[in-house]
Amino acid sequence: MEHKIENNTSAKPVNICHGSLLGSIDLDGIWSQIHGAAVEMAEHESHLKHMLDDVVISRNNLAESLAVRLARRLSREDMQRAELEPLFGDIFTANEAIVRSVARDMTAIVDRDPACSSALEPLLFYKGFLAISAYRVAHSLWSEGRRSLALYLQSIVSETFAVDIHPAAQIGCAILLDHATSVVIGETSIVEDNVSILHEVTLGGTGKMTGDRHPIIRSGVLIGAGAKILGRVEIGECAKIGAGSVVLDDVAPHKTVAGVPAVLIGKRTVGSPAMDMDQKLYEGNAI
Repeated sequence: MEHKIENNTSAKPVNICHGSLLGSIDLDGIWSQIHGAAVEMAEHESHLKHMLDDVVISRNNLAESLAVRLARRLSREDMQRAELEPLFGDIFTANEAIVRSVARDMTAIVDRDPACSSALEPLLFYKGFLAISAYRVAHSLWSEGRRSLALYLQSIVSETFAVDIHPAAQIGCAILLDHATSVVIGETSIVEDNVSILHEVTLGGTGKMTGDRHPIIRSGVLIGAGAKILGRVEIGECAKIGAGSVVLDDVAPHKTVAGVPAVLIGKRTVGSPAMDMDQKLYEGNAI
C-alpha cells in the first residue's frame, strides 16, 4: 500500500494557547464560581446531590474536579475509575497549562452559548467540553511518547461522546465545540485559539497522503454545522464557513464561504465570527 507524502505547511506562525489567554485566567475565581453553583444546585435538586458532591463539592480545585468527572464518564472494564482518576490527576498536576486551557474553554462556552448559565454546566453536562478536555490529556500523553495510551483514550472518547479528535492534532485555547456530535479532527489538524466549531464538522484529509494533510484553522473562525474541510487547506483568521459546506481550497481571512464546493459569499472587516456565533450568510461585499 502506497502513501503519498504531503508536507504543505503554512509559513505563518501558529497561534496556539497564546500566553495572554492562559496567563490572565483566574483559576481560583472560576473554581469558586463552579463550587458555589454546585452547592446551590445540590440544594435544589436532590437527585444530583451525590454526583455533585463527588465531582465538585468535596473537591479542592478545578484540576481535581475535572479528573473525577472525566474518570466517571470514561471508565469501563478495560480501565476503571481507580486507574483513570489518578492518571488524569497526575497529568493536570504536572501541566497547569492544560488546566488553564480547560478553564479558557469553559469561559468560551459561557460567553458564546446563550444556553449556558455557568461554568458548572460544561463540567457536568457538555460532551463537547469533556471531549476536548480528554483530548488535552491524550495530546499530553502523545507528546510524551505514550502513544498507545493516547490512542486508547481517543477511542473511548469517540465511543462515549461521539467526538473523534486524534491526539496528535494541535488545538488551541478558548475552543467551543457546540453540541459536538460527530465532530472529527484529524491527526495533523491545527486549530488556533478562539475558534467555534458546531456539530458534524470534519477536519479531514484526502486520499492516502501522509505528512501534513489536514486543515489549518486560524483564530476567530466559525465553522457551521456539518461543514467538511478537507486536505491541507488554510482557513484564514476570522473567516466563516457556512453550514453544510465542503471546503477544498484555502479561505482568505475575514471571508465567508458556503456551498458544495464552497464559494465566496462575502467578507467582513470587523468582529469575530467565532465570538458572535452568527450563522447567517450574506451576499455582497460586506457583512
